Amino acid sequence: MKKITQERQVIDALEELGGWATLRKLNEVLDFSKWATKTPEASVRRIVQNSDSIFKIRPGLWALKDHATEVLSKFNLEAGNHKSEETFTHSYYQGLLIEIGNICGSSTFVPAQDKHKLFLGTELCEISDTTVIPSFTYDFLLRKAQTVDVIWFNERRMPSHFYEVEHTTNILNSLNKFYELQDFHADFYIVADESRKEDFHDKLGRSIYNNIKARVKFLPYIQVIRRHANLKQEQEFIW
Repeated sequence: MKKITQERQVIDALEELGGWATLRKLNEVLDFSKWATKTPEASVRRIVQNSDSIFKIRPGLWALKDHATEVLSKFNLEAGNHKSEETFTHSYYQGLLIEIGNICGSSTFVPAQDKHKLFLGTELCEISDTTVIPSFTYDFLLRKAQTVDVIWFNERRMPSHFYEVEHTTNILNSLNKFYELQDFHADFYIVADESRKEDFHDKLGRSIYNNIKARVKFLPYIQVIRRHANLKQEQEFIW
């Protein structure tokens, strides 16, 4: 009997999943029991990157080339349409952050204005715990918090992580939100492409942000992808 290659197994898994999948989903459905490697997840990353039958939609999201038209249509992605690409990218990273929070046992929030935005064909409100901000503080601060892209809440229903996805918008807007929310015992993250890191540090270096400078972190997209792909259920979470 001819041995089925690892690449063939990945291609078959993508086919069974509708022609596309995140790395996390591939790692969940593939049977690694007969893979002669201690790092099968790394092998999957190598295969999707090198296979002539697979293409990258976004980091951590892969599809079969012969399903390209239907998959891109499903995600409302049009080649060369910057608006559709920006909308998809923003909600994609929101969705990843929500799923990571869910896996880690946090309660997750997404703003009401984003609840119908799609994460891989599913509305964000369907994967997050709530689109209604819990009443954890004064109304004027709640109004600020309820515009944050993703919030994780702990078991006491207090915010533990604030995330702002900055794909193309002005980072100052997010820093201003964090400044107003600085009195909460929470971590603040600007989530963006690595190319925006210098801009982040430049803006965070302004004297007005001295009080929050040590608490606001830059979280590159690739780090979100890696965590999403490999995080174990209820694992202690550290970025």
